[in-house]
Amino acid sequence: MKKMNLGTSDLYVSNLSLGCMRMGKLHKNEAENVIQTALDAGINFFDHADIYAEGKSEEIFAEAIGMNPSVREKMVLQTKTGIRKGFFDFSKEHIVGSVEQSLRRLNTDYIDVLLLHRPDTLVEPEEVAEAFHELNESGKVRHFGVSNHNPLQIELLKKYVEQDLIVNQLQLSVMHTGMIDKGLYVNMKHENGIDRDSSILDYSRLHNMTIQAWSPFQYGFFEGVFIDNDKFSELNVKLQEIGDKYGINKSATAIAWILRHPAKIQPILGTMSPERITNIAKASDVEITRREWYEIYRAAGNELP
Repeated sequence: MKKMNLGTSDLYVSNLSLGCMRMGKLHKNEAENVIQTALDAGINFFDHADIYAEGKSEEIFAEAIGMNPSVREKMVLQTKTGIRKGFFDFSKEHIVGSVEQSLRRLNTDYIDVLLLHRPDTLVEPEEVAEAFHELNESGKVRHFGVSNHNPLQIELLKKYVEQDLIVNQLQLSVMHTGMIDKGLYVNMKHENGIDRDSSILDYSRLHNMTIQAWSPFQYGFFEGVFIDNDKFSELNVKLQEIGDKYGINKSATAIAWILRHPAKIQPILGTMSPERITNIAKASDVEITRREWYEIYRAAGNELP
């Protein structure tokens, strides 16, 4: 498994992450198998959020792995906060309280990375800065970032927050390519040229901010997966063709497509299938060619200008 530096931090992590959103539905022994399979494949980065199964995903994770200091040092843990039932909340009280609860559920003294989950339009960045300072000074959170934020929202936070924001978690797959499309359709009256995210891809590269790709197998907004989906037969044929060349399956090829981008994007695998984790992890060491990257992009229905 290839490793990468996470943003501007000294964290050296696997270039693939395991997302634990669905872990709350597993029994302890099932979760243990999933986590151990990921570790055996070289994945040392695990992504959580306080809202995943209302906190149960974090609890099951810690119970399944038998969390203790020797186990903890083998992994990098990330969690997210800010989404509440029916509203978003970046208040200091909620951020600090949420972290305290995550620490208890994960049975650990510290979180490696804390992300603000979705933008809160009522954010008072001074409060966020106070929360981050308190959590950082106490050793409870070592690094910080955001999720689903655009560049100006990040800049607003950076005006007050003293720590580097090292991560932005964003939806990206070969069937969800808005941040890529607009950079190819510059100065054109075309749907793909609409800038919906204020050039977040270029911004992230300029500021050495790691993009974490969530839902790397989804199309639309949780409409379903594109792998082995008859709606996307041309894409699946191309993924199979290129995958066969490298000895990987279609899912791994879709991940290799993300990894090929020079922005050094870290895909988040949301599967709870040990077999799929093992197969997809093979993408870590595969580097498809520039031509193959564009072939997959076009097979997904994207036309080049």
